[in-house]
Amino acid sequence: MRWRRLAAAVLLLVAGGALGGSAGRTHADIRPPVRPRRPARPVRAAAPRVTPSPTPPRPHGMVFHGARGSRMVALTFDADMTPGMWRSLDAKRVRSSYDHRIIKTLDATHTPATIFATGMWIKRYPDVTRTLAADPLLEFGDHSYQHSAFSTPCYGLPVLAPRKRTADVRHAASILDRYVPGHTAYFRFPGGCHDKAAVRAVLAAGVTPVQWDVISGDAFGHDPHAITRTVLREAKGGSIVVMHLNGPPNAPETHAALPGVIRGLRARGLRLVTVSKLLADSS
Repeated sequence: MRWRRLAAAVLLLVAGGALGGSAGRTHADIRPPVRPRRPARPVRAAAPRVTPSPTPPRPHGMVFHGARGSRMVALTFDADMTPGMWRSLDAKRVRSSYDHRIIKTLDATHTPATIFATGMWIKRYPDVTRTLAADPLLEFGDHSYQHSAFSTPCYGLPVLAPRKRTADVRHAASILDRYVPGHTAYFRFPGGCHDKAAVRAVLAAGVTPVQWDVISGDAFGHDPHAITRTVLREAKGGSIVVMHLNGPPNAPETHAALPGVIRGLRARGLRLVTVSKLLADSS
């Protein structure tokens, strides 16, 4: 009898020891042993894809207009500045050499245009230049540093020495680089005056000289209706029209003539574009 009690006590101790470690635990509490993780292999970053920059077109010579079979016309605005104009501004003889009404009309009518700016004009109006450069309707080209003549005679403009011509184009381009990143590689001669040597000097700077085939007559013109009539009479598919951004006294009625120019050209089924667009579709 004593032996049976002793055996039962031993069995209870064994059972209690087996159950005591798992008392109150659920299935969720019982987890498999954690195996040490292998260190992750370093992931090699993919090399960035480099898109080659497009090769800029090589200048071939003077440009006067685009393809005649085109229905496009480019309006261009020269932003002139000479040392004499700068002095007139400083002396308050001239209020401004920037007519904001022209840009207001271009924006209101969703009209693209090309501005040829001198380096001195940009330095006089740096904030305006930055604002215009951000306008998706507008593009910029080079118009020399201080609007000196590249050949003579040229409306009384001071003459640039032949040995300085290429450097002058590059100087103006460096100012454009600062304020108008990504500007066009186009150049316009001050006064439109040029000869073969002047063209070679511009081409040596790596840019294409762009002239025009329609003179609007806005320079010192005081009749906006006459300016409008001239452009509508002369413009045709592929035309490049020259106007000015300066306002009075050099171009006092450009802003007044511009709405009629835009309406009239579009009424003839012509599309207004930048010079870049015009020439890209002519190549």
